Formats: sequence, structure tokens, C-alpha cells
Amino acid sequence: MMYEQFKTRAEGVSAEVCRFSTKNEALVWLLEFLRRERIAGAPQANALWAECSFLDGMDRDTLNEQTGLKFEVTREAASQARFGISQMEWALADTGSLAQNSTAIEQRLVSSLPTIHIALVPTSGILPDMPSLLSRVNPKENAYIAMITGPSRTADIERVLTIGVHGPERLVIIFVDDLGGKN
Repeated sequence: MMYEQFKTRAEGVSAEVCRFSTKNEALVWLLEFLRRERIAGAPQANALWAECSFLDGMDRDTLNEQTGLKFEVTREAASQARFGISQMEWALADTGSLAQNSTAIEQRLVSSLPTIHIALVPTSGILPDMPSLLSRVNPKENAYIAMITGPSRTADIERVLTIGVHGPERLVIIFVDDLGGKN
């Protein structure tokens, strides 16, 4: 039920949302998505993936050879990547927002500089609302909490909406049932 509420809210602000039972199913879909979107090893066509538990046990060399995925996150690499992939810890059902401890700069770089942000989220990380999130966050362990609601958007004084000015113009959210998360 919370997943459906999250999906409705997130899609209402132009995010794309899908859900998979296993990491393997999610990875197969993700690699096919990157191929459809014409991933390549060249700048402005490659993907940058920040360190996360989703990658545990995966052969990164094979992923790099097959797809052009890169795993060494730097400011320059993130600013030249078309796709940024990160793992978010929580999702708020009432607003369609994602949240994560972004104390590590790599998380912030891949979620804010590339044109397309792909967020991996444990389905168990869906919370009903902000008070539920705040009850789980320890300020001593989480110095920088990032909140993301849809692709970047802004409007000028005449209400002309522009997408992607201050961040990604596209947000793809992938929920994974068997991806462990914080509760």
C-alpha cells in the first residue's frame, strides 16, 4: 500500500518508478534501460555508480566492459556523466520523496550532477511520512540528509517551468524487495 502511494506521488512530480523482487531482476532491467538510453564510454554518455550495498558481490570489471559503467566517483567524472546511480535509504510515501544520508560526497555528486539520476531503494525503506524518517535519523551518524522529490525543476517570475536547471532532468526510481535497508 505505501509503495502504491509513493509511486502515485512520485509520478505526480515526473519521476519514473518501478519495482523488482530481487537485485538480479533490478540489475537486468537497469542494464537494459541504460542500453535503450544509449549508454557509452564517452563523456555525456556514460554512467557513474556510487558505492552502495547493491553492488556487493557484483563483478564491476565485467559491468564496466559491457556497458561503460564507471565506479570511481569524482566531481569531474560526475559533471561529465549522463547517468548517476545511487542507493537511497528511504522513501516517503506521503510526498513521493527520497531521502538518504549523503554525508559521503560521492552520493551527492551522482545524484545531482548527471542529467539522469537512477535511484535504487530498498522497498523496506518506504516510510509513511517525515516524522517517521526523523525518528530513524541520528544526527551524530547522519551529518547530511539529502531529500529528492522528482527531477530538478524551477520556474521564473512568469511561472515558466524549466526542468533540469539545478540538477537532473530525469529521475528513475527502482525499488528492490530483497535489498536490505535501514528501518
